[in-house]
Amino acid sequence: MTNPLLENYELPPFSRIEASHVLPAVEQILAENRAAVDALLQRGGPFTWSGLVEPLDDLDDRLNKAWSPVGHLNAVMNSEALREAYNACLPLLSEYATEMGQNAALYAAFREIAEGGEYARLDTAQRKIVDNALRDFRLSGVALEGENKARFKEIAQELSQLGSRFSDNVLDATKGWTRHIEDEALLAGLPETDLAVARQAAEAEGKPGWVFGLAFPSYIAIMTHADDRALREEFYQAYATRASETGPQGGRWDNSEVMEKILALRHEEANLLGFSNYAELSLATKMAESPEQVLSFLNDLADKALPFARRDLEELRAFARNLHGIEELQSWDVAYYSEKLREHKYAFSEEEVKAYFPAERVVSGLFAVVQRLYGLEIKLRDGVDVWHPDVHYYEIFDRLGERRGGFYLDLYARPSKRSGAWMDECISRRRVGASIQIPVAYLTCNFTPPAGDEPALLRHDDVVTLFHEFGHGLHHLLTRVEYLGVSGIRGVEWDAVELPSQFMENFCWEREALALISGHHRTGEPLPDALLAKMLAAKNFQAGMQTVRQLEFALLDFRIHRDYDPARGGRVYETLDEVRRQVSVMSPPAYNRFPHSFQHIFGGGYAAGYYSYKWAEVLSSDAFSLFEERGIFDPETGHAFLANVLEQGGRRSALESFVAFRGREPEIEALLRHSGMLPTAG
Repeated sequence: MTNPLLENYELPPFSRIEASHVLPAVEQILAENRAAVDALLQRGGPFTWSGLVEPLDDLDDRLNKAWSPVGHLNAVMNSEALREAYNACLPLLSEYATEMGQNAALYAAFREIAEGGEYARLDTAQRKIVDNALRDFRLSGVALEGENKARFKEIAQELSQLGSRFSDNVLDATKGWTRHIEDEALLAGLPETDLAVARQAAEAEGKPGWVFGLAFPSYIAIMTHADDRALREEFYQAYATRASETGPQGGRWDNSEVMEKILALRHEEANLLGFSNYAELSLATKMAESPEQVLSFLNDLADKALPFARRDLEELRAFARNLHGIEELQSWDVAYYSEKLREHKYAFSEEEVKAYFPAERVVSGLFAVVQRLYGLEIKLRDGVDVWHPDVHYYEIFDRLGERRGGFYLDLYARPSKRSGAWMDECISRRRVGASIQIPVAYLTCNFTPPAGDEPALLRHDDVVTLFHEFGHGLHHLLTRVEYLGVSGIRGVEWDAVELPSQFMENFCWEREALALISGHHRTGEPLPDALLAKMLAAKNFQAGMQTVRQLEFALLDFRIHRDYDPARGGRVYETLDEVRRQVSVMSPPAYNRFPHSFQHIFGGGYAAGYYSYKWAEVLSSDAFSLFEERGIFDPETGHAFLANVLEQGGRRSALESFVAFRGREPEIEALLRHSGMLPTAG
């Protein structure tokens, strides 16, 4: 029987991939890769780019192409069999990666290239790959010996498995709690669009009434619109205690021990490599130069945001008290009364706005925006093998008609799909002989699906999310770099990788762009000027509260990694309490266990790096300010951003790319202005 994961395909054959294919494919590829690396090294030097790096890229690319669809399917079409196969491969892949990173002969071969005449013959991107490789060898423990080397490998394997277990627990806890409601009175306040989706969910289970759960579109509908305060509290408690020892599922998928182990192992890993803590290790591959610089940046932003956050909360409390008789505002009241306050202040509702953002119109409008920005044409390609009927595949062509890349778009929430939104690599751009391998991306969201004959309607926040992920996708797909190591987002410092994504968010607020992405789902009429004016007036509604919430996440993440003490353990909630005393304006109930589902840092790539969102927002706001000066669709400025940022990949530092576009180093004023937090003269 042929194994589809071993085929040299243009696009993954998703419909033919079965869980039983995964382990045999990975084992075979790893065995063949090891043999090939040994053969390369046994040939001996002098080592060259074409004799060493290119063959290694071939090996890496083959492994990536087999593993990428497996990891993706595990996230978007999760099943017990697939999860088991995926988790069985993690220690094998971790062992292989550590083995390569600690291969002294391979390290010596790269050093020979770096220190010999070959280096002078390399171009900028090739030199960056060699430099990064030497750095990564050191960060993989190549200099370690004996017990330390073996221990490093054990830690890498265990961390890989623990990260996966953390995410599995969050997914299971999110899927594991639903609320079946038959009394319509309990659902007073909910819009018909959300009720229709919940009715559809109940029908799928053969039940009357409505079924709501903890998948974000379902959860946020209750929290934002349900008049019943007790129902909101019930959902809040279930959501805020996911994968923890408390709450309605307390102890069932508890991440407490997983978090402790992850923090302990990261600290030990950092110590083995000569770093004082994991935060220092994390910054070795980032723009920020030291933990002190990161904390200074976050603390300074907190000082600027806190007065605005306090004002936001006081306004909300006064509104809930004076107009609704709520004497003490609770966490499960915030979204509900915030929506009511927004309607009160700006005379529009989220539902009114959603009517103008049917998903299909938003997607086609997004394509029109990048066409005007960069001269790109995006076309649907039929007949591509996908993992779900909701998924579509598109190709990107530039102004000269060259095919630059392709992407899968998977917009809607499903029970077997990981929550959140993300872009991931499917295939990376690289030169293979005389031809170029076209890059491919996965763009994944979790929006409310269509119900019955009605189209899917997006909240404006959803539109912003889609533009954000598409920005990541463009960064991956539009690269002109032809070497795997710095193609697309590879080699880009992690605290700069959000620049293209956050940059794209700005267009969701611009009149010219909104004309392209909006239209009433029934009549097609454009977003009325009066409604747009209200939306723009409300753009920075509660921006202070939103900013300090992000700073709470960033400071918690950075401090639990910087301040870890083996004698005292992770102290996650002790640290969180300290952070909240510093930057939060409203404390949640004692049972809140948000860190237990903080996938970015325990199950994703943002450990000691969550600050990147705010760090890169300084870059993105400042970059967009040039478009504000010259016109948001100014072709010359669009081409400059394409050429200096999106096409560069990781071939040079992110700061160099930013300065090449902006003409100077980044400044924070644009971020404060865009957030409505510039101090006013008084």
